[in-house]
Amino acid sequence: MCAELIRVHNVTKCTIIQRLNRFVVKILVRGRPTTAHINNTGRLRQYIVKGKIGYCVDNLRSGKTEYRVIAINDAGLGAIIDTRLQMRAFEEAIDRGLIPWIESYRIIKRDVKLKASRIDYLLGRLDERIYVEVKSALLRWGGYAAYPDCPTSRGRRHISEITKYVLEGGRGAIVFLAAMPHVEGFKPYPLGDPVIPKLLRRAQECGVLIKAISMHYDPNTSGVYLDDPDLKVRLT
Repeated sequence: MCAELIRVHNVTKCTIIQRLNRFVVKILVRGRPTTAHINNTGRLRQYIVKGKIGYCVDNLRSGKTEYRVIAINDAGLGAIIDTRLQMRAFEEAIDRGLIPWIESYRIIKRDVKLKASRIDYLLGRLDERIYVEVKSALLRWGGYAAYPDCPTSRGRRHISEITKYVLEGGRGAIVFLAAMPHVEGFKPYPLGDPVIPKLLRRAQECGVLIKAISMHYDPNTSGVYLDDPDLKVRLT
């Protein structure tokens, strides 16, 4: 499958100079240095690298940076580093029934409270409900997309909360967005956070759905494409 989900308008090509802090990167646009926002809190060490080609849009939400980087060139296509764009693409795939394991579900609520956490989605069909937490997997580890690329207390908490909810009789899923081209599957990265793989294995044993979806950005069309709505997941 390679279905176009979103067309991004007014994309500007840029060159990465350096990451200034967690949310700001220095870039070169048409020979002029400027700054751009990054909304992905991962380290992105394979992508935010000096000389890498990126794709950005005007940053309309803040006057502090001129642009927002949405993707980085990866083998002629693009890895989507912008989590907002990833989520828009995921929601479009749900709305169009392109994800077989939640094909008949619809989004009831976003950013919904579950115990001590905020979970990305509550999905439903008829009288069934499922909480879905989405994580960005933007580390290339061999032929796999991997998560996380750094320690994440937030990620640990989300997995634990959904596991507890499922043990109490509810339904829950954790979905990893492998937002890069040419991946054969997903697996957790123990060097990023050694606790995450253990939590994911336990979650799966307790009945939590552990799923992955692959997508990429194509700079030739400015489109975001769904590659595999049920990407192979390897937890061991």
